[in-house]
Amino acid sequence: MPVLQGKKILFAVTGGIAAYKTPHLVRSFIKQGAQVQVLLTEDAEAFVSKLTLATVSNNPVYSTFQGDNGTWNNHVELALWADIILIAPLTANTLAKMAHGICDNLVLATYFSAKCPVYVAPAMDLDMYQHPTTKYNLEKIASFGNHIIPAASGFLASGLSGQGRMEEPENIEKIIKGFFQNSETLEWEDKKVLITAGPTYENIDPVRFIGNRSTGKMGFAIAQKAAEMGAKVTLVSGPVSLEIEHPNIELIRVQTADQMLTACQKVFKASDVAVFSAAVADYKPAHIADQKIKKSSEQMQIDLIKNPDILKTLAADKGETIVVGFALETENAIANAQSKLNNKNADLIVLNTLQDAGAGFGTDTNKVTFVTRENNISFDLKSKNEVAADILQFVAKTYF
Repeated sequence: MPVLQGKKILFAVTGGIAAYKTPHLVRSFIKQGAQVQVLLTEDAEAFVSKLTLATVSNNPVYSTFQGDNGTWNNHVELALWADIILIAPLTANTLAKMAHGICDNLVLATYFSAKCPVYVAPAMDLDMYQHPTTKYNLEKIASFGNHIIPAASGFLASGLSGQGRMEEPENIEKIIKGFFQNSETLEWEDKKVLITAGPTYENIDPVRFIGNRSTGKMGFAIAQKAAEMGAKVTLVSGPVSLEIEHPNIELIRVQTADQMLTACQKVFKASDVAVFSAAVADYKPAHIADQKIKKSSEQMQIDLIKNPDILKTLAADKGETIVVGFALETENAIANAQSKLNNKNADLIVLNTLQDAGAGFGTDTNKVTFVTRENNISFDLKSKNEVAADILQFVAKTYF
């Protein structure tokens, strides 16, 4: 799962020669699944074109408050949209304005409206970078909580050689990825997460059972990703052929719905998040034969009774636990998922439907919609590892 998948990066470019490097960095962010919105100062347009950056970012590029047809490019909305702001290159001029509260263009207005982390990559000539005023201004904006990516040493546009080059795009990319990796770990570190996975098998006799085609791949993917992000995971799995090993995962294997409920009840109250991805059998035989039932007639009747509804039973008294349920539908998918959300007291339903190719049981991919009380968010077909990351990122951003 790419670290940048789904991340919203607001990339501001100011008027330095190093601006020519920015399309490469934007394109790399996009290839790794990030959403990128680019802003330019008017001076930056002398070094890199709006058309180039719009093409590689798949978004319009803004440099002024007034957009096409007299519309307003809303700096407040841009700042609120971003998970992170990257200003690269950062010139001495823009740096000074950031340090002293001067707001005379769209980039600065967006910066002053930001509530997310801000990273800056200075780029200027050797003497400018070493000047006491520049050093003071960098220290000052760092004291505001901004993150400085120090300039690198090398050949400069003036012909001099020394510190002042904007850090290379690949190194800036590593720093931005490192921020998201660390922030995800901090969000989930020591969180206690309960996850159910796979089918349940309800015995008819010692040989036969009622079950379904669930392979457990989705639940195991969620468990693996949560553990990698620092969570302490209890994975309660029905009968599947999958294995999983991680020091943060306790795997409890069960067969029946009753066994799964009992295992979940032991840890649910202490869980910060509970993800019920198991495909629990709705019914079980009223009586289990002690011996194999022989084929003695043309017809056979089995009386069935309802299994416990694990999600509804536990979520009825969920307290502070965030509850995520799954719904696999074949018709009226959204309506049925919304009904499940309300009737079972869940916070989020992850909906998938067998009408979508590549979704459902036994595949390595899934196509899901997040159904909440506020809205529905649909995703494209992705690997189950990517879906797992989407679920955990959404939960952290929405509920933590």
